[in-house]
Amino acid sequence: MTTTMRTIELPGGTAVPLAMPVLGLGTWRFGESRGSRAAEVAAVRQALELGYRLIDTAEMYGEGAAEEIVGIALAEAMRAGDVRREDLTIVSKVYPHNASRTGTRAACDRSRRRLGLDTVDVYLLHWRGQHPLAYTVEAMQALAAAGSIRRWGVSNFDVDDMEELQAISGDCVLNQVWYSLGERNPEYALLPWLRERGMPLMAYSPIDQGRMAKDKVLAEIGRARGVSATQVALAGLLAEPGVVVIPKATSAAHLQENLAAATLSLGDDEMRAIEQRFPRPSGKAPLAMN
Repeated sequence: MTTTMRTIELPGGTAVPLAMPVLGLGTWRFGESRGSRAAEVAAVRQALELGYRLIDTAEMYGEGAAEEIVGIALAEAMRAGDVRREDLTIVSKVYPHNASRTGTRAACDRSRRRLGLDTVDVYLLHWRGQHPLAYTVEAMQALAAAGSIRRWGVSNFDVDDMEELQAISGDCVLNQVWYSLGERNPEYALLPWLRERGMPLMAYSPIDQGRMAKDKVLAEIGRARGVSATQVALAGLLAEPGVVVIPKATSAAHLQENLAAATLSLGDDEMRAIEQRFPRPSGKAPLAMN
């Protein structure tokens, strides 16, 4: 790897340890256009060559096409000897309407085929739907017992959802939510709740779909360091214990820029300037979703 990437060990009891890099590649909106397919495969390949070892996807993204793109890139990279399967953490998600006892298992089988993998490292319920959580949990546990997945978790769950889930099972290993400097609500209640239980928060849209790149305060902090506003935004989130970020990128320049943010340590004055520009939440509000 081109950088020494910090990792967070996921909960897992007696299971084989699983350490997740704190920064990975998000693939939301991949697979939506056949004309972009080759470029998106190339982007994942480039990410792996640069040192990314965490890739997040979902059956929802491009209705499975994003998983196919990731699968092609993984196969090419492993065939070329650029990466070993055991060094990768691949995350995917099941649609809520598929998250019944039998539907979850069938969806995971389809995802594994598209990814070209025997095992998905972390499999998430994308958000809550009509199926009882207990049924989804039962399916996740069966998948883990069969070796189809290594760990399971959830996405877009707030504290009340997590407490309901915890009453059913203590096996959940992480929660993926929208978390950025512009969307700090998880810091009020959810992030502390997860920390107390050793569960990472995986931040999707950590640069607010590119909006942080245009922020003048972040750009000013970055100029003094010779880094970009985007890198400052990512480093600000990674300064929070228990946080993993998965920014999307397709160009080599942005992939390198994001990866370098994992080793950027901000000073106290810089963090104060960030908090003045993006204040921490003073009360609870509903989680944002996109």
